[in-house]
Amino acid sequence: MAEHHHFDARSPGHGYEAEATDQEHGHAGVGKYVVVFLALCGLTALSFAVGNSESLRHNSPHTMWAMMMAVSCAKAMLVILFFMHMLWEANWKYVLTIPASMMSIFLLLMLIPDIGRRTDKYSEERWLHAAQPQPPRGPASGGNAHDHDHDHAEPTGGQPEH
Repeated sequence: MAEHHHFDARSPGHGYEAEATDQEHGHAGVGKYVVVFLALCGLTALSFAVGNSESLRHNSPHTMWAMMMAVSCAKAMLVILFFMHMLWEANWKYVLTIPASMMSIFLLLMLIPDIGRRTDKYSEERWLHAAQPQPPRGPASGGNAHDHDHDHAEPTGGQPEH
């Protein structure tokens, strides 16, 4: 004999009981969002303080950038988890994010050697037409701060050219 499945609109996951289930698990509630917002404000202030720290900028710029990236990643994680509601999503989110993350890391690792060794097999003609790096020009080089690639010659006779 065939079994008949009865659809009950009041079962968990449908209707008013789903809303009650969300509240029991802490999905709804303004308090969490306010706390996350305040944490984002604090992390933004920290990032601003680190980015404007003259001692970090001059003594260890790599540490400064690493700290700013860590704060940015923490802020992105908070936004994704709470404001995009990924914290309360089903486990299918892992099916999407883990393979995509693995593929992006794989592609990054495969392209780094290609970028770093791109000039190894340049022909002589390619080297002739390749861009050459410019040496940094600073105040010690004696150059004028207003040096450009074009002349600012004064017109003769003091009259402007038309």
